Amino acid sequence: MKPLLMIDVDGPLNPYGALAAPEAPYGYVRHLMRPSLWTRTRPDALPVLLNPDHGTELRALGGLYELVWATTWEDDANEWIGPVLGLPELPYIAWPETHGWAPRGTLWKTQYVLEYAKGRPFAWVDDEITSYDRDWVDQQHLAAALLLHVDPRTGLTRPDFDTLEEWAAAL
Repeated sequence: MKPLLMIDVDGPLNPYGALAAPEAPYGYVRHLMRPSLWTRTRPDALPVLLNPDHGTELRALGGLYELVWATTWEDDANEWIGPVLGLPELPYIAWPETHGWAPRGTLWKTQYVLEYAKGRPFAWVDDEITSYDRDWVDQQHLAAALLLHVDPRTGLTRPDFDTLEEWAAAL
């Protein structure tokens, strides 16, 4: 069984920290999207930066991983992000309606990522991962896990994809 690759959208795929720049970073294209979570609270479209090369990279990693959305976009990632990147429909983590308590200073997602993994090896890319999350996963998850922090100003980079490939190949 392949390890899971859990993918956040905002930060890793959509470097929202670069949205204020007058031009999109090299390789990125600006899109206006209306995911349901966004339109429940705002009438305007959400600006999103996406790099089509990320779809190629993720499809290649699909030979080593089972890809899973780990984003507040949930299934909206299949409607709005996946088609732009050329990704097939992916399973996604359905977060609880209220995120609530997070153990020991971890990101609220961390406990649910572990529940979804159910003891399987996994890699998780997110812009909010901290040392607290790594420590918690080390203590609570018996299988191999790679928690990869991605800078929300740059998104996933070539070294990140190399790290993901090398980690899965070494399992």
